[in-house]
This record gives sequence, C-alpha cells and structure tokens, in this order.
Amino acid sequence: MRIGYARVSTNDQSTDLQTDALAQAGCGKIFTEVASGAKADRPELAKVIDYLRKGDTLVVWKLDRLARSMSQLITTVNELEARGIGFHSLTEAIDTSTSTGKFTFNIFAALAAFERELIKDRTQEGLRAAAARGRRGGRPRALSEEQKRMALAMLKVEDITAKQIAEQLGIGRSTLYRHIPEARKAAKDAA
Repeated sequence: MRIGYARVSTNDQSTDLQTDALAQAGCGKIFTEVASGAKADRPELAKVIDYLRKGDTLVVWKLDRLARSMSQLITTVNELEARGIGFHSLTEAIDTSTSTGKFTFNIFAALAAFERELIKDRTQEGLRAAAARGRRGGRPRALSEEQKRMALAMLKVEDITAKQIAEQLGIGRSTLYRHIPEARKAAKDAA
C-alpha cells in the first residue's frame, strides 16, 4: 500500500498541493501535519511511521517534507528499509523500491557522508592551525594551576575539609577529587 505524508510549516499554509499529488500518485491513506521540519517531535510523522507495514511505501511530495537534514533523511529511510518499507519522493523522483531509486538515494547518502567528512577534516585543520598559534581547543580547564596549588596548600591545614576547599575554589567536590586525588584520601581519613 502507498501511504502519503504531507507537511507544512505554519497554519497559514495549505497541504492541498501535496495531498492532491499524493492522491494522484495512488496513496490510499494520507497523513497531514502542520509542524516545522526542524522540530523533532512531529506526531503525525510518528503515526505514519507506526502505521506502515512491510511491503508498504511511504510517499512524500518532496524530500524536505520528511526531513530537514540529509542525515535525518538517510536515517529515516534506512529505518524504513530495515522494516521492508519503501520510500518515494515525487518531486525528486526517488523511489527506493526500484533499483534506480535505491542507486539515486545511495548517491545522496554518499554525498552526505562526504560532506560530514569534509566538515570533520576542516575542524581538525582548524584545531591544528589554532594549536600552531598556541591556542588550545576544547573546554576550559576546571582548575587552573594556581587553584591546584591553593587546594594542595589548604589540604595541609588539618581542620579544613574537602567540601570547604571546593567551596572556596568555586568548584564541586567531584571536580576537586578528580583533579587532586589527595583530597579524596584526606576526606576519607577525616571521616
């Protein structure tokens, strides 16, 4: 069975164009939704995916009606394929129930993977360039070297607890214990 899914982003838009095309494409049932494609929670999309059975084909008017990003689209179509469900986009003429459609979709998937690798490579190059200029990426350190020295000095004072040291430094005790293992031992010895 061919099942349609139509989506518009706002209430002042109409799904008529999409539903007419889906009906003309032979969809026996059509789910419609008003929701931004960027929203993860789309109840009608969840309903249509739950409604689909092995051998069915999910039909959309255009790829961007189903997913906002290529990775989201690939994930959704792969999940459908794993359940034995086909996918057909009318505008882009992609039908994964045919060998040509699968080939076309796999090209899209390969391009998306290539794009992800390019982003990863550019990120790595940027980090290397920053490191060459003496800058370090990532989160700032939880404790500076000065704070570590202060904590170690405070640990030598017998009546100061690990909790008090952490409060004085403006950090949690777990951070103190992670960066200065001696603080955990001192806390155990005091207990």
